[in-house]
Amino acid sequence: MKSLLSIVIPVYRSSNTIIELASRVDLTLKKINQPYEMIFVDDGSQNKKTDSALEYIQQTYSAKIIILSRNFGQHAATLCGLQQSKGEYVITMDDDLQHAPEDIPKLLQAPLHDITIAKFPNVKQSLKRRFFSKIKSYFDFIIINKPLKLELTSFRLFNRFTVNNMDRIQTSYPFIPAQMLFITRDISNIELQHHVREVGQSNYNFFKLFKLFSNLLINNSVFMLVALARIGLTASLVSIFFALYVIYQHFFNSSIIAGWTSTIVVISFLGGLNLFGLGIIGEYLLRIVKSTERTPCFIIRDIIENE
Repeated sequence: MKSLLSIVIPVYRSSNTIIELASRVDLTLKKINQPYEMIFVDDGSQNKKTDSALEYIQQTYSAKIIILSRNFGQHAATLCGLQQSKGEYVITMDDDLQHAPEDIPKLLQAPLHDITIAKFPNVKQSLKRRFFSKIKSYFDFIIINKPLKLELTSFRLFNRFTVNNMDRIQTSYPFIPAQMLFITRDISNIELQHHVREVGQSNYNFFKLFKLFSNLLINNSVFMLVALARIGLTASLVSIFFALYVIYQHFFNSSIIAGWTSTIVVISFLGGLNLFGLGIIGEYLLRIVKSTERTPCFIIRDIIENE
C-alpha cells in the first residue's frame, strides 16, 4: 500500500484558481491510486470569495483548511502546513496554477532524496520578478551556501525526516531555503514546465520582495554586519592615511587654518571607528536575539477538517 502524501498549498486571495487546483490535484492522484490529504493554509486573506472557495473545497474534497489570524507571508504559511501534515511525503505548491498538479507524479517518481525541487527552464514571470530572482539566487549562493547548480522554487517534495526537522527550527522570520540547506544537502532538481498565470497577478509586490530578501540577509546570516564592520575598518584605515596627509600639510603648508588639522583627523578617525564598533555590537545583539527569541512565525485562528 502506498504511503500517505500531503499536499500543502498556502493561499492568499486566490478564489479564482484554488477550486480548479483542488479538482486537478484530486483527479491526478486518483488516477495513480495515491492516498493523499490536501492542506490549504489561508494566510489572512480576509476575503469572502476566498472563504467560500475554501469552504467548497473542504466539503467536496475533505481537505483540511487552516486559517491564520493575519497575513504572515508565504514562508510562514507553508511552514504551518508542513507542521500540520501527516504524510510520509509532503509536496508544497503555489495557489495560482503556475505549478501543474499533473506534474505531481513526476516528483513522486524522481529518484529518492530528502528534498526534490522543480526547476523551470522557461519561467513565466515578469521581467522585474525574474530580475529579483536572479539577485536572490546570487545571495543564496553567498549567504546560505546554496550549490550553484541547484535551483530553488516553491514546487517541491519533502520526505518526513526533513519536515520533522524543519519544525524544530524556531524563528520569527522563516526563510525555507535556509532551513532546508541547514537540515540536509541531499537535495535534487527535476525539470518541469512553468505555466503562465491566467488569472490575477502576483501577490509579491516590491515591499514583500524586499521583506523576503531582508529575511535572507538579516535573519539567516551576519552578512550585513560583516559588511558594515569591513566598511568601518576600511574607513578607519583611510582616515589614518588622511590624517598623515593633513599633518604633513600642517607643517609644510602655511595656509592651513589653525585647528583645522586636528578637527579633521578626529572626525575621520572616530567616524570609521564608530561604524566598526556598530558592526561588532550588532553581531553580538544578533546572536543574543537568536538565542532568546520565542515569537511564533504564525498564529492559527481555526482549523476546519472532517472528523
